[in-house]
Amino acid sequence: MTVITRKLDGPQATRDFAHELSLFARKGQTICLWGDLGVGKTEFARAYIRALAKDDNCEVPSPTFSLVQPYEAGRLPVLHFDLYRINGVDEIEELGFFDDEDQRITLIEWPDRLGDHLPSDRLDIYLSGSGGSRQLELTAKGCFTQTADRINAINRFLQQSGWQSAKRSFLQGDASPRRYERLVAEGGKKAILMDMPEATDGPAIKNGLPYSRLVHLAEGIRAVHAINKGLREKGFRAFVEYAGDHANGLMLIEDFGDAVFGDLYNQPDISLKVKKVAIDLLAEIAETDWPGMIVLDDNSQYHLKNYDPAAMATEVSLLTEWFWPWATGRSLTESAISEFFDIWHELFPLAMTDKPVWVLRDFHSPNLIWLENNSGLDRIGLIDTQDCVLGHPAYDLASFLQDARTDIDDRDEAILLDRYCRHRKAADDGFDEEKLRTAYAVLGAQRASKILGIFARLKKRDGKSNYLRHIPRVLSYLDKNLEHSALADLKTWFRTNLDAKVREAVREKT
Repeated sequence: MTVITRKLDGPQATRDFAHELSLFARKGQTICLWGDLGVGKTEFARAYIRALAKDDNCEVPSPTFSLVQPYEAGRLPVLHFDLYRINGVDEIEELGFFDDEDQRITLIEWPDRLGDHLPSDRLDIYLSGSGGSRQLELTAKGCFTQTADRINAINRFLQQSGWQSAKRSFLQGDASPRRYERLVAEGGKKAILMDMPEATDGPAIKNGLPYSRLVHLAEGIRAVHAINKGLREKGFRAFVEYAGDHANGLMLIEDFGDAVFGDLYNQPDISLKVKKVAIDLLAEIAETDWPGMIVLDDNSQYHLKNYDPAAMATEVSLLTEWFWPWATGRSLTESAISEFFDIWHELFPLAMTDKPVWVLRDFHSPNLIWLENNSGLDRIGLIDTQDCVLGHPAYDLASFLQDARTDIDDRDEAILLDRYCRHRKAADDGFDEEKLRTAYAVLGAQRASKILGIFARLKKRDGKSNYLRHIPRVLSYLDKNLEHSALADLKTWFRTNLDAKVREAVREKT
């Protein structure tokens, strides 16, 4: 249990804390507001909901008479309950209180009416006093003690780094526990707060190791510091770090702005232009000599892992373990699974290289920022690079040209792939285009198989269904890669096990 106390000097201080807490909102969170009439519970609830909606003027009526008020338009769905007039748990059940609790934020005034039915994982906010002498005490219970601990750690970090007075706004969260805020200080100076708690190991799945270690995922912010340092040393536009508390997984970094590639793709006059620059950057990465170790500022060393067949096989196993049961409602037979991995182990050597380069693994539209005022390759700001490994350059090429989150026109893909090959040939007389295109197809199929499994896992395990809409696109990429002659056996396996009937069922689910 973690406790946070604040003195609230007027209604604005109540609203400010509600805004701060909204920065840590996530589905499944329950917030209970305790206190007598007139202590500011509704004030807090209204400010919290408006913060999620990013609209200080949006209508937030009190649910005193309706008992429950839903909000769907904000960053996360909220059900705001006022249980003052409730006489028993049966009435609360009729309001849908216990339905889909993990898919929304639950905000409760008069939570004492729940009695023994209060969730054990919750944030209790006790308000007392009146006027300019109110007190707030937040008590975090169960899994939400981590939320309160992060609030405390971030406030200390901002105080130490001189950003404690900056205006904070939620910027981004993703499929991982990482979280980002935009900070704007007096005078307009900006920074991004990166909140990346040390990853907790999941269950062991092979050789006593969890998935993250088997596939070499970053487990802490030290990897962010190391990879970005290495990229800058090689002349690439990774962000500058202003301040860091690496022990607590916190970093203040350069703000690249909002010109994210995924948004620019919707602008026909600039879409192909920025893609061409990204292709040129990938060609430059492929022609750069990359170290396997980085010396950090404290003289410690960060070693990169090899993106080897063992890691790739673990990733494609997500397809058989998660996507297949979700898509078909059944498990694959042992013989089908064995055949699947036998085929992959024949293909993996085609995706190996004698000259491994840094493979960022997330080189795609959400992680590329267009810096219009720069020139050359410096026009692309790189983020989310911490899972970098040593491997074949065709992986990032497939990641970019077969973007899971947005459509890449077949014509554009062909133009850009040709452009990449021309760059590589001009820089290296020994460049083998046929081998590159084969590796591109193999790694494109490997990546698509992995992503299908990840998106199904996010739905089934984590309750995150918004990724399902991308599955038809990823399946189309998979089919495209399977047309390469080197993948004929894998194509047959998919046609046998993922037939038209199953694909139709998948389309209905997405």
